[in-house]
Amino acid sequence: MIVEILGGLVALGGLGLAMSARVIKQFEQGLVFRFGKLQQAVRGPGLTMLVPGVDQLRKVNMQIVTLPVPAQDGITRDNVTVRVDAVVYFKVQDPAKAVINVEDYRFAMLQVAQTSLRSIIGKSELDDLLSNRENLNHGLELMIDTPALAWGIDIDRVEIKDVALPESMKRSMSRQAEAERERRARIITADGELQASKKLSEAAGTMEETPGALQLRLLQTIVEVAAEKNSTLVLPFPVELLRFLEKNTNVELPKPPPATPVEGQEPPKELSKDAEQA
Repeated sequence: MIVEILGGLVALGGLGLAMSARVIKQFEQGLVFRFGKLQQAVRGPGLTMLVPGVDQLRKVNMQIVTLPVPAQDGITRDNVTVRVDAVVYFKVQDPAKAVINVEDYRFAMLQVAQTSLRSIIGKSELDDLLSNRENLNHGLELMIDTPALAWGIDIDRVEIKDVALPESMKRSMSRQAEAERERRARIITADGELQASKKLSEAAGTMEETPGALQLRLLQTIVEVAAEKNSTLVLPFPVELLRFLEKNTNVELPKPPPATPVEGQEPPKELSKDAEQA
């Protein structure tokens, strides 16, 4: 009889021990509610004991949470309709605040991230969304971090993932980029022509001082043409001969023929010298 009683007590003790023992993982922290009141001591990882029927354990994950923000439609400051999605990385800094101050901190963070993303879209221009994302990510992080501090949440970082544009806007941006590249190509070509003209001017000055250089250049050109093995015929003509002809040739313009009088009209009278002077 005594053995049975002792066996029953041992069984009850083992059952109570099993009901009061809890295991908290390394990446978790435990909050103990005793008769609904939060205990100040936070239970760390490992084995912890509770009072059966009195204490209630709430485990809080302390890992970084990846929260994808669904794509939000909005109109930028320069009146362009876009669709932007983002991702938020956060972790619980204070487990007590995360459990007491907000009902579901994950859902609350999702709603804050969506409203903040729509707000940042309306305050930004399209060029900022496409090329200045670092500043936008920082601004979005500050907007989300303000309410998160009261919930014991620490924002690790916020990143804008993708910006979807309408097809008409994509075509316009493509034409703009093509026009910009065409402008750069023309500027580069004009710059090359300018540099080439300066070099040719310097070469012309050198050849003018040394007439033999012009003959050497002419011979080099003949060699280059002959190397092509085509039917092109090159007849070199001395430039000095052209200059000689230009200086020593006086071309007189032919005088117009005298006017023929028409029948029935008197020939034009010659004006006197006084009339011509008048």
